[in-house]
Amino acid sequence: MSMIECKKLSIGYDKKVVCKDINFEINEGEYLCILGENGSGKSTLLKTILGLNKPVFGKIILDKTISKNKLGYLPQQTDFQRDFPATVWEVVMSGFVSSMGLRPFYNKAEKSKAQEILDFLGLSKFAKNGFKELSGGQQQRVLLARALCATDKVLVLDEPTNGLDAKATAQFYKLLKTLNEKGLTIVMVSHNIERVLEYATNIVYLKDSMIFSGTIDDFRGSDIMSALKIGE
Repeated sequence: MSMIECKKLSIGYDKKVVCKDINFEINEGEYLCILGENGSGKSTLLKTILGLNKPVFGKIILDKTISKNKLGYLPQQTDFQRDFPATVWEVVMSGFVSSMGLRPFYNKAEKSKAQEILDFLGLSKFAKNGFKELSGGQQQRVLLARALCATDKVLVLDEPTNGLDAKATAQFYKLLKTLNEKGLTIVMVSHNIERVLEYATNIVYLKDSMIFSGTIDDFRGSDIMSALKIGE
């Protein structure tokens, strides 16, 4: 089932096009990675899917079972204040805010879901700690927990391992794969092509237009893959 469709899409800012001719679908259960050159519009595409940017042309169609405020989003590290003055529990619970409407307090189901996510990510022992006290890898898992509180359908991530060391990066990608195997649809911008080739099911590649959309196997056999010279 198609969760998200980009149709005749052009993206950019202030009506200036950064990337055009974007046409692809994201199906339920896929692990789709968006690759491309610097400045090709990868993060802009994510923000357009999330409704944070308006399309310059074309449209994005969401399945009726999801809405923009039901997409879990983990932004680039630079977009989230690392010395945020809150506890881990407070940061994680804030993932529910967009779906609460005018309700002022978290309900029992939300608290239970947050606790289950903290347990799954191995963060329960840090719940009362200050967010800024944690290591970079721990902070990123907290932000992942926050995003998971917002969705049980689609997780959207923008360069989630930037600034993490090799061990934290490997652990984070394994977590994402486990979540995908549990049925979560993942859409991610990444520069770590080796990890993408290991875990992703589908690839979109951007330049000044979309120049590839397909399965990971098709990408491995493409001219783009040959040009990237992975492992040399």
